[in-house]
Amino acid sequence: MPFLEIMHAYFRGERVESLCFIVPIGVAMLAFAAVTLRAERGGFAWGLAMPIIVFGAFAIAVGAAVGLRTAGQVSAIESKFQRDPGAMLADELPRMQKVNANWPIYIGMWTVLVLVGLGLRFGLKSDWAHGVGPALILIGAMGFLIDGFAERRARPYTKALEALAVEHRVEVPAE
Repeated sequence: MPFLEIMHAYFRGERVESLCFIVPIGVAMLAFAAVTLRAERGGFAWGLAMPIIVFGAFAIAVGAAVGLRTAGQVSAIESKFQRDPGAMLADELPRMQKVNANWPIYIGMWTVLVLVGLGLRFGLKSDWAHGVGPALILIGAMGFLIDGFAERRARPYTKALEALAVEHRVEVPAE
């Protein structure tokens, strides 16, 4: 598959995931928190709702920002590719290598959230812990899903950039 097709597939997936998955998840989480606070009282309700409100707002902001900037990013990369593939590669390949280097950090972060959530839920007796625990587990699970989709898109795009660098004899920076 030609490079531009791979690049467009990568960014199309990023835009769709951001606007059709991440933003709606954020909205759903805010709605869930609102229902929780309406249906329950006390430490459990607040323990469950507060992390979900924070993550929901964060998901909406990040999803919208990524989804809305994607068209401009694609246009800039495509334009630079047409003018000077080497310059495009000098910018885009290190950026994507950095993105890929961060996947283990994200996986570790989501794992810690799930483990802390399990510890709070099953290790403590307080109402707030029984609320915060499941909220952290849910947030960790959403993180695994979001980053799972993103990583599956990023790796082939990075490989296409690396192949293009070889084709154009551009020195590939070390990861």
